[in-house]
Amino acid sequence: MGTMESQRSPSGSAGVVPAQTALKDSPAVERALSRSKLYLLISWSMLYPEDDEFLDYLQSGEFVEDGRSAIENLSQSLEGIGGERARKKLTSILKGFEQIEAWVASECANWQLADLQSEHRRVFSNVITLDCPPYETLFGNDHVFGQAHVMGDIAGFYKAFGVELSRDIHERMDHLSVELEFMHFLAYKESYARCHDGSDKTQIVVDAQKKFVKEHIGRWVPLFSRMLAKKADSGFFRYIADFTSDWMEFDAAYLGVNPQPYSEADYRPATFNAPEGQTYECGAQDQGNELNILLNEVGAQSFMDHKEKDEQSGPVGTA
Repeated sequence: MGTMESQRSPSGSAGVVPAQTALKDSPAVERALSRSKLYLLISWSMLYPEDDEFLDYLQSGEFVEDGRSAIENLSQSLEGIGGERARKKLTSILKGFEQIEAWVASECANWQLADLQSEHRRVFSNVITLDCPPYETLFGNDHVFGQAHVMGDIAGFYKAFGVELSRDIHERMDHLSVELEFMHFLAYKESYARCHDGSDKTQIVVDAQKKFVKEHIGRWVPLFSRMLAKKADSGFFRYIADFTSDWMEFDAAYLGVNPQPYSEADYRPATFNAPEGQTYECGAQDQGNELNILLNEVGAQSFMDHKEKDEQSGPVGTA
């Protein structure tokens, strides 16, 4: 998750099914892989660029190429399962990639790392900006105890699936990039489970995705995206804001969940104080080989059993 060491780059192993599983491929596997890729693209876009890696990814055209491929594969794999409305949303996202492609060609082509860093600082600033803070606990929690509760729930999700925060990227576990990469991680695990494991393990991962969207990112990311679009106004982060907004709407419908999103009236951020002086850093790191260790089955099942049963338990893919 949040910057898993083995999946830092969206052009890495994530989204690639090993050759030995090809015979077990199916539209459901393709959907999981495509969703995994798209979550990772948004996640990486929001991180402060410490080096040239992401800028190179943009300027080479691979960012747009990977995004288009994932959207097209996802759209094709939705055919025949009643996903017409979902495919229309994907068409909107695809147009967004065309805008990003044009922006890269016209503005970003000659950028240096300092230019991308400057743009990131313009939008997000060097301190936590209240214009569009990329931290879940600053939404809907006007008291520090509420923030601590949400932070603890997020930590429970991560722990249940055997991921921990990396020391390489200094962000909190409620940072948008971390939470979205956790969804990337879960969707990728789903693709693996569908190829190698039975329905029980697959359902654990699917249920976790539903719960995390319904109880976390589906609640605060839509409002954050609107705030980001307003703050950025134009350029790369404006396009990413629109991409993120459309994507969250699609994936909530795809998973069959109905989050209760925060509105502007609910945005009453409190100053965050880490409980008992604890600090949180971003980036999750899968412990062990992700292709051999799917998840801590006992821990994940125990966690899911203690979570409130999702009322929206419709089958995945019926958007």
